[in-house]
Amino acid sequence: MALPYKQSQQSKKGQVEEMFDNISPRYDLLNHLLSVNIDKLWRNRTIRKLRSYSPATILDIATGTGDFALAATKIEHLKVVGIDISEGMLNVAREKILKKNLQDRISVQKADSENLPFEAGTFDAAIVGFGVRNFENLEKGLSEILRALKPGAVFFVLEFSKPDKAPFKQIYRFYFKRILPGIGKLISKDKSAYTYLPESVDEFPDGDDFLAILASVGFENNTCYRQTFGIASIYKAHKPKK
Repeated sequence: MALPYKQSQQSKKGQVEEMFDNISPRYDLLNHLLSVNIDKLWRNRTIRKLRSYSPATILDIATGTGDFALAATKIEHLKVVGIDISEGMLNVAREKILKKNLQDRISVQKADSENLPFEAGTFDAAIVGFGVRNFENLEKGLSEILRALKPGAVFFVLEFSKPDKAPFKQIYRFYFKRILPGIGKLISKDKSAYTYLPESVDEFPDGDDFLAILASVGFENNTCYRQTFGIASIYKAHKPKK
C-alpha cells in the first residue's frame, strides 16, 4: 500500500490527513504548476457532463481546497456539500468560498469518506476529484458514496491514470518519478507528499479495473473517458434506480 510517511505508525487515513494538512498552504500553487493548469480543463469537462443530469444537490468527496465544488456552481441552482479529512485543506476552501461569495451554495465540513455523516439517498449526484486513490479502503468508500446517493443518481470520478502508449508513457513516467517530487519538495517543503503521489497513481487500479470495482460495489452503466493521452480519466457511474 502506498503511504506518504513510510516510517509512521499511523494508518493510511491518518497519514493522508497529516500530509494534506502539511501542504495545504501551497497546495493550489503546486497543483496548477505541476499540471500546467490542465487539471482545470479536466474538472470543467467533468462538470459539463454532470450538467446534463440537472442535479440540485451534490456531494463533493475529498473536496480539498474546493476547486471541484467551485467549478460545480456553474450549474445553476446547484448546492454543493464538500467533505474532507484535512482541516487545513478545508480552511483554504472556506476562504475561497467566502472570497467568491458562494457560501449560500457551497458548505464544507470535516468528514471521512468511508463513514459519511449523511442519511441514505440524500444527494442527486456525487463527485470526487483526485481523491479515490487516497481512500484507505476503496470499496468501503465507494459503497458509502453509493449509499448516500438517491436511486438513479450519477457519480463522477476524476482521477490520475497511467498512459499506456509510447512515447508519452515514458515521458509521463520520467516527469512523475524524477521531476515532480523535486519541485514538490522545493515548494511544499514536504518531499514525502510528492513521492507519494506517483506511488499512489502507480498503485491505483485505473481504467477497466476501476470500472470493475465500481460494478462490484453496486454501481451500473459505468464508463471511462480517458483524458490527455491517458494522464487522467473521468469515470461515470450510476446508482440503480431500484
